[in-house]
Amino acid sequence: MSGTLYVVATPIGHLGDLSQRSITTLKQVQVIAAEDTRRTSVLLAHIGHDGCELVSLHDHNEDTASPRLIMRLERGESVALVSDAGTPLINDPGFRLLQLASQANIKVVPIPGPSAVITALSVCPLPSQPFRYVGFLTTKSAARRQQLQGWLQHPDAVVFFESPHRIRQTLETLAELTSRRIFIAREMTKQYETLMHGSAAELLAQLPNPPKGEFVGVIERGEATTQGYAHRQVMQVLLQELSPAKAARLGAQICGVSKKELYELAVSMSPQAPIK
Repeated sequence: MSGTLYVVATPIGHLGDLSQRSITTLKQVQVIAAEDTRRTSVLLAHIGHDGCELVSLHDHNEDTASPRLIMRLERGESVALVSDAGTPLINDPGFRLLQLASQANIKVVPIPGPSAVITALSVCPLPSQPFRYVGFLTTKSAARRQQLQGWLQHPDAVVFFESPHRIRQTLETLAELTSRRIFIAREMTKQYETLMHGSAAELLAQLPNPPKGEFVGVIERGEATTQGYAHRQVMQVLLQELSPAKAARLGAQICGVSKKELYELAVSMSPQAPIK
C-alpha cells in the first residue's frame, strides 16, 4: 500500500490560525516537504513537534525532489506538503509533486486552511465576484501594463499579489488604465494588518513610505459589455493565423474601432506576451 500525500495549509501570519486537523496531520506523517525548512521549523516548534524529517521542495529543486518523494510514498510513507504560508500550490511550488502523485495513483488529501486570496476577498468591500486570480504581476513595467490591460478587458474582478518594491508603480499604472476602484491588503492577520480601498490615485496618497510587506490587490468587478467581448472574440480568431499587427489591422476594419486599440488587445492576448 502506498502512503498518502497531504497538502496542508498553514497560517499566512497569525500562528493561531493553524487548524487542529493540520496539527494532527503534520505530527503523523513521516516526511514534511517544505518550501523553506527554516520557516517550517518555526511552525513545528510552535506546535511542539520535533524530530520529524524535513525536506526542501521549492521552485529550484522541484523537478529533482518530487520523484524522490514519490518513491517514498510508493514505499508506504506519508508526506505532508507545506508552503511558506497559506495554501500550497497557490502561487507556491508543489505542482510537479502533485502531478506525479496523480500519475502514480497515490492518494492525495487536502487539509484546507488559510489562503491570502480568500482572506482578502472575505473583507473586500468592493464588488469582487466572479474574480480572476492572477498571482504575482510580472516585474517588468511594460509587460505589467500589458497584463493589466488584458485583464481589464474582462468584467471579472482581478486578484493579484504585488511586492512592496513595485506596489507604487502598479498603482500608478492602474491610475492611467482604469477608473475601477481597488482594494489592497498588507500584513493580513499580523500586528500591522492594513486594509484600504479607493481609486488608484487615492490609494497612492495613503500608501506608507516606504511600503512594507507583500500586498494582495483586488480590482473591483467591471461592467460586462457585449462590444468588448465581440472585439476579443474577433481577435481570438484572427490571432490563430496572423501576427498581432496584421490581426489588429484587419480587426479594425471588421469592428470599426481604432487599429491601436485592437493592437494593444492583440498583444495582451498573444501567446508571446510576457506573462509571468
